[in-house]
Amino acid sequence: MTNRPFRWDLVRPDQVGTLLDNAQEPRLWFLPALTEATAKVLARCGNGELHFVGRSLDSMHDLLGGALERTSWHDRVHQLPMSLKPRRDFTGRDTALLREHLAAAGITPYRLARGTRPTVFVDLVHEGETFTELYLQLRRWIVEDREAWPVIRRKLRFLGVTPRRLSWRWRDDAGWPAELPAAAVRNVSLDRDVWYYFGDHQPKLTPSFPRQRWTNESVRTPDRGQATRSALAEAFALVDAGRQARTREQLVRTVTREPAMAESWLRTLVTELRY
Repeated sequence: MTNRPFRWDLVRPDQVGTLLDNAQEPRLWFLPALTEATAKVLARCGNGELHFVGRSLDSMHDLLGGALERTSWHDRVHQLPMSLKPRRDFTGRDTALLREHLAAAGITPYRLARGTRPTVFVDLVHEGETFTELYLQLRRWIVEDREAWPVIRRKLRFLGVTPRRLSWRWRDDAGWPAELPAAAVRNVSLDRDVWYYFGDHQPKLTPSFPRQRWTNESVRTPDRGQATRSALAEAFALVDAGRQARTREQLVRTVTREPAMAESWLRTLVTELRY
């Protein structure tokens, strides 16, 4: 079994027990901005499988868990909880472990070449270092396995959620996005206060999972401290918010303003979100 941090199933919460007894109701002050950004991620994903990298956008993952629960997209949202940094000291063992985690998420060169949907990575982006590392590691793996890069390059997408009014273009600085089709690497802007809350201040439900901990089995043990309880309460509230008609209607209003509404797959999803 691949080692990964424990996380409660928020859609089918049979593991929580009394953990949230007497918990204060969280204040989802960021929900309108999050819902808008979430809708744009859906519209710009190209009808793909969504993989949320790291922990920064756990809240978007959880909101979608509720919103998509009764749609045909209920199994299209995944977490890839690994923390990636530039590969100055990336060892052969690190590479092997990364590939093991990607394979456990259904991401291998073989599957990328033969899959019917795009594989879409989503993360908060500042300078794009995580996406750069992930792309370079995937590209190297594809070459080693001699899979068809011209086919795979049309099935990879990277959606970077950036702080609104970002003053630089991380995609141009990174260089590698030029190797993919123009629509494969895109941004979704998010209010700066919300972006920094998710990236720097929000209590997280799982521990950070950098390379140094990829083999540390202690991450499988759930933490039950106060910070985790607060994060769990907020996560459950987001799933519930996603189930609410008013949230789904906001998703629909934003999605319908996107150019991708011309495509049948998105119109079908909008219809499902309305019921």
